Amino acid sequence: MNIKFAAALVSVSVLSLAAVKVANAQTIKVDGSSTVFPITEAVAEEYQIQKRGKVHVTVGISGTGGGFKRFCRGETDISDASRPILTAEMAACAAAGIKYIELPIAYDALTVVVNPKATWVDQVTVAELKKMWEPAAQGVIARWNQVNSKWPKQPLKLFGPGADSGTFDYFTEAVNGKAKSSRGDFTASEDDNILVQGIESDVNGLAYFGYAYYAAQQGKMKALKVVNAQGVAVGPSEEAVLNGSYNPFSRPLFIYVNAQAAQRPEVKEFVEFYLGQGAQYIKEVKYVPFVPAAYTTALGHFRNNKLGTVFGGVPQVGLKVEDLLSREGKL
Repeated sequence: MNIKFAAALVSVSVLSLAAVKVANAQTIKVDGSSTVFPITEAVAEEYQIQKRGKVHVTVGISGTGGGFKRFCRGETDISDASRPILTAEMAACAAAGIKYIELPIAYDALTVVVNPKATWVDQVTVAELKKMWEPAAQGVIARWNQVNSKWPKQPLKLFGPGADSGTFDYFTEAVNGKAKSSRGDFTASEDDNILVQGIESDVNGLAYFGYAYYAAQQGKMKALKVVNAQGVAVGPSEEAVLNGSYNPFSRPLFIYVNAQAAQRPEVKEFVEFYLGQGAQYIKEVKYVPFVPAAYTTALGHFRNNKLGTVFGGVPQVGLKVEDLLSREGKL
């Protein structure tokens, strides 16, 4: 046999076997929050390595709201979320017969950032953020000195998550007192990397997003300290999140698991891997893991098929994961 022809046959055979492997692989579909994405992606990569191609995990970034839309249509097995499921989303899932298990998986420090060349600002109050971001600011608050007279008469360029983002919901609840209550004349994106690029390129910019996106490129941005309820200016850090001093911007992150999908062995194994092994990957991507006992409790909830949400569809700010895990859930 011609050597080149034989080599070609071997090559085709290898490709065919690879195609069969991919075709036969079990697939777990995940979508949702861009904030939670780095965690789920890291966990999924390691899980797939251990499964040696037998399971394929797809992880999308539709934003928390966009992810819940897909989840409540039965299109995904797991939904990443940077805030709890809301009343309208609960109703959509109920109408479609989708039951779910709510699992907190890590803490985030929602981070307010500026360009490093913005030397005039190192800290900010919630009242100042409200003055920038409240609906009444639209078309009115356009310069830094309109927020604080000590700041320069420079254009204020705002960057933030889009309306489908759970980070948008949490920030507006914490700052403006009502989720989704915000001025609309800012550069919005569900992709936090776009917001990062905006701050890097504009000395007058200010943005907010999950801590991991700041930590990954902190040399190109400056995180502002936030004056907390005790009147102390505190920057985002693991210590500040765990001791409660970084308020009101410390928040739990979640995955929601379709209860029917959880009966499939590959989904069950992946979620158990996430809760059992995820803490190390959470630290790697610069989020804050819970204490081990919290993961043990969450794993028990998953194995016992504890359905529903402990939030009742209402956004809440400043809760500790220990309090969440002790509550009764409802659909």
